[in-house]
Amino acid sequence: MEPGEKDQARLAKGKRSMSDASSDALSADANAGVDPVGPDHGFDMDRLTEWLQDNVAGFRGPVKLFKFKGGQSNPTFKLVADSGDYVLRRKPPGQLAKGAHAVDREARVLSALHAQGYPVAKVHGLCTDESIVGSMFFVMDMVEGRIFWDAGFRDVPAPKRAAYFSEMNRVLAQLHSYDPEAIGLGDYGRRGNYFERQIGRWTKSYLADTDAGRDAIMDRLIEWLPAAIPEGDENTIVHGDFRCDNLIFHPTEPRVLAVLDWELSTLGHPLADFAYHALMYRMPPEIVAGLGGVDPTILSLPTEAEYIAEYCANTGRTGIPNYDFYIAFNFFRMAAIFHGIKGRVARGQASSAHAAERLVAYPRLLTLAQEAMDACR
Repeated sequence: MEPGEKDQARLAKGKRSMSDASSDALSADANAGVDPVGPDHGFDMDRLTEWLQDNVAGFRGPVKLFKFKGGQSNPTFKLVADSGDYVLRRKPPGQLAKGAHAVDREARVLSALHAQGYPVAKVHGLCTDESIVGSMFFVMDMVEGRIFWDAGFRDVPAPKRAAYFSEMNRVLAQLHSYDPEAIGLGDYGRRGNYFERQIGRWTKSYLADTDAGRDAIMDRLIEWLPAAIPEGDENTIVHGDFRCDNLIFHPTEPRVLAVLDWELSTLGHPLADFAYHALMYRMPPEIVAGLGGVDPTILSLPTEAEYIAEYCANTGRTGIPNYDFYIAFNFFRMAAIFHGIKGRVARGQASSAHAAERLVAYPRLLTLAQEAMDACR
């Protein structure tokens, strides 16, 4: 399944989505912590406790239920029990688009990667019986640590910040090193022609939404991107939303304990995944966590070129030819998502009161995409 096919809504809204553009929504105050859950949450706590006893080794109740703050498209809950704390991820209730909110896919990729020693939470079990909490869910360990909402890592002493960047780089490179077949994920997504399929998918979305109108830069990107795809094809596990605020770091060390939010993971091209992550160097912070307009050396951080070189060293590459293509592709993908938001606003279908405000970023994304496209010519 492609990310666009399984959950476009995941890309267009939510705490960790690509287009959650307001800085307030990205703040720790807005999204960290939990809220108590009242008796109308729809969970059958007796049956949930019984399921936990049968599926979570060493579980001891009673259990208390809290909901994590933020806009995750898959509601996420903290379970506090005598035996420890756990996390429950469930599908939202009600009618859903086909393939959307696939918590079973999340549980599968987490289990496969945990078995390899990759930093993800341990999954205890997947429950397909919707009568217990109202939808399919899985339970995993609660990982305690730090989440950084600022791509500049300004909460860390300046001399230590580069180590956090190196750790992000290393962890993403490690993900891209796995052979999907060897770890049981050979059928986790469609194989090959990743860029052709993704460009085609978002082009179709853009052209179909006539309410949002057309844009000259998007039209040029649609014409240029298919012919500019670099030669060669690679197929690895890709996260799809690898950012600093989707990582849990050790409480005191520059070490990733868990990578979060695998809803967009699939099989794809690793350089698309890396370039999306590296957008932080060009991304204005008012759109999403980024360093756009800031000299990273002032913050004691590696430059973009140095970060690319480190990824190449971690993955055994001699370089990334046509790097700006991968950047242009990712900005195009984001701009197509914003274009979809623009269409929903025009039709009065926007699910968030802040959707119109987020559209302020749309022209900036197009400019950034054009700059990367022009750098390739």
